[in-house]
Amino acid sequence: MKSTAIVGSMTMISRVLGFVRDIVIARFFGASEGTDAFFVAFKIPNFMRRLFAEGAFSQAFVPVLSEYKETQSTEALKELLAKTAGTLATVLFFITLLGVIGAPILIYIFAPGFDAEGSRHDLAVEMLRLTFPYLLFISLTAMAGGVLNTFGKFAIPAITPVLLNLSFLAAMFWLSPLLDEPIMALAWAVLLAGIAQLTFQFPFLKQLGLMPKLSFDRQHAGVKKIMKLMLPALFGVSITQINLLVDTLLASFLVAGSVSWLYFSDRLVEFPLGIFGIALATVILPNLSKSHAAGKKQDFSASLDSGLRWVVLLGTPAAVGLFFLAQPMLTTLFQYDAFTTSDVGNASLSLMAYAVGLPAFILVKVLVPGFTARQDMKTPVKIGMIAVASNMLMSVTLVLFFQHAGLALATSMAAFVNAGLLFVALLKEGAFKPQPGWLMFLVKVLLANLSVAVIYVYDYSALQWYEWGVFDRALHLTLEILAVILLYVTTAFLVGIRPRHLAFKS
Repeated sequence: MKSTAIVGSMTMISRVLGFVRDIVIARFFGASEGTDAFFVAFKIPNFMRRLFAEGAFSQAFVPVLSEYKETQSTEALKELLAKTAGTLATVLFFITLLGVIGAPILIYIFAPGFDAEGSRHDLAVEMLRLTFPYLLFISLTAMAGGVLNTFGKFAIPAITPVLLNLSFLAAMFWLSPLLDEPIMALAWAVLLAGIAQLTFQFPFLKQLGLMPKLSFDRQHAGVKKIMKLMLPALFGVSITQINLLVDTLLASFLVAGSVSWLYFSDRLVEFPLGIFGIALATVILPNLSKSHAAGKKQDFSASLDSGLRWVVLLGTPAAVGLFFLAQPMLTTLFQYDAFTTSDVGNASLSLMAYAVGLPAFILVKVLVPGFTARQDMKTPVKIGMIAVASNMLMSVTLVLFFQHAGLALATSMAAFVNAGLLFVALLKEGAFKPQPGWLMFLVKVLLANLSVAVIYVYDYSALQWYEWGVFDRALHLTLEILAVILLYVTTAFLVGIRPRHLAFKS
């Protein structure tokens, strides 16, 4: 719980700066062809980062690293780090080289709706050649973060993304006025941020005496084991990202601004997902790996149970809040200068659709480690294939009726398919046995959520939010969110929910 709080608080700092970044992007560039081009150029390496670095690699690397830490000598551990870092860096270098050379092909694949002769396509290609090397640097950063997390140093990896947001802000204020195409400053910001985030890890690795000396060796036993675990995990742990990518692909065929509307609404969903969901998943994986290595099946199951209770307790009100406050939040954060009221209305629709799936997005983050900690990568892959197929089917169908909002709704529904199948599989395998008291717990959480409904019912009109200035918007939104939190926490306490009832086993 302490580690989750540390990661969550550090992530909150990054997410708040991320909002500042997005506010500035919206004010400078709005929802235009230029922003559409950048978001696609940034989404490609960012998607691969989440797929390779934070997804498959981390889920395969941390259990093997934990095993070496518990059972091998310090020299063997350092050798594993050196061989893994060297092999990873070499593979990523060639992938990056191919990505830069093949940028036009990648843009065509990921955004086929961009006219091959149009400005969006050409600008996206130019940007991708700057943003793609981010994959190399951020993947090595993820490896360094995995080492620090395994040794209980959660704060540094969690605060590192702040550098990306600072890089964006610096580029927009100081670099963009100097460029012929000002929006190109965003692409330069991504590249510089990747370098900064990697070098930021070095002093802390040196403090642990674990700064690796790069050595390429695919035949090393630990490296082979990581690679073996990575291949199926590559798909299984990043289903949500694949689904979001499908959204971008289909949105490229819709009216200009659709990609940007999805981006800004997704950013708001990422806030609770990052603060709580990713933080919880980051902490629970080493904890579950340790319990599995020690053969403590009851502690393993109890930790999963605690994680799921935290998801229900905090994920549900976050989803409800995002749904009912979609328009006020987007108005307060982004509706200035180039970002119009029409943009707010369209982005609100996709935000409400994404909010429906927030609990499922978080559940997937918590449930997948229940398999990867036991080095079972195949089951999440099989389930992931079903989730992706269902998302594609629903996206193609719903986009016809609800345009970009239909894409967001399909992603949310597919997340529930994914989470539900993962949960059932853990039950069937006997890895998870629910602790007593779940029914009463769900009733208490429901009562706590119903208690705050009166605040949403008597919210101000959409026109009132548009008429207010930035100060009044921020003041009323802050007071409304604080009132919701206070009433929810008070009600949860009165009905008998206590933090000690949700503590992790270790």
